[in-house]
Amino acid sequence: MTCGELWGRLIVQWEKVDRNGDKCTPTVFIGEYRHSVDEKGRLAVPAKYREQLQRGAVVTRGLDRCLFIYPGDAWQELAQRLANLPVSKANTRSFARFLLAGAMDVELDKQGRIIIPEYLRSFAGIRKSVVLAGLYNRLEVWDEEQWGRYRSSAEQGSEEIAEALGSELGV
Repeated sequence: MTCGELWGRLIVQWEKVDRNGDKCTPTVFIGEYRHSVDEKGRLAVPAKYREQLQRGAVVTRGLDRCLFIYPGDAWQELAQRLANLPVSKANTRSFARFLLAGAMDVELDKQGRIIIPEYLRSFAGIRKSVVLAGLYNRLEVWDEEQWGRYRSSAEQGSEEIAEALGSELGV
C-alpha cells in the first residue's frame, strides 16, 4: 500500500458522512462525570455529549460489570463486526449474544436523559450514584462504588499495564 492510499483511508475514516450527506466529526468521549439514576431509571447525559447521542444511541451490557453506551453509528459498526464473526465458534457466539441480546435503543428526552432498563441496571449493580467514563467511541456507566474499586485497582497496576501495551501503542 502506498502512502497516498493509506492517507486516503485515514481521511475516509475521519470524514464520515451522515444520512443527509452532511460531514460529521468523529465522536470522541473522554472524562469522568458523576450523576445519579432516578427511580424510573433515568440518567442525565453530560451536556457536552448530548449532540453526539441525539441521533440515537444503544446501551448494552459491558465488560467488567459496567454498561456501554454507543452512539448509533458506532453501534452499527460494532454490530456489523459481530455479525461477521464465525458462528461456528462458541466464544464468538457467546460474545455476540452478550452484547447484542442485552442491547436496547435509547433516546434522549427533552432534559437530556436516557432511560436505562432495569435488567441493565441490575447487571451493572447500579443503584443511584453512577460514573460515566468516556472511552473514545463509547461511554461506560458504572455504579460509583464499583468504579472506585476498579479505578483503584487499575491505577495500582498502571505501570505493568503500560509496559505490556507499550509496544502495541508505539510508546
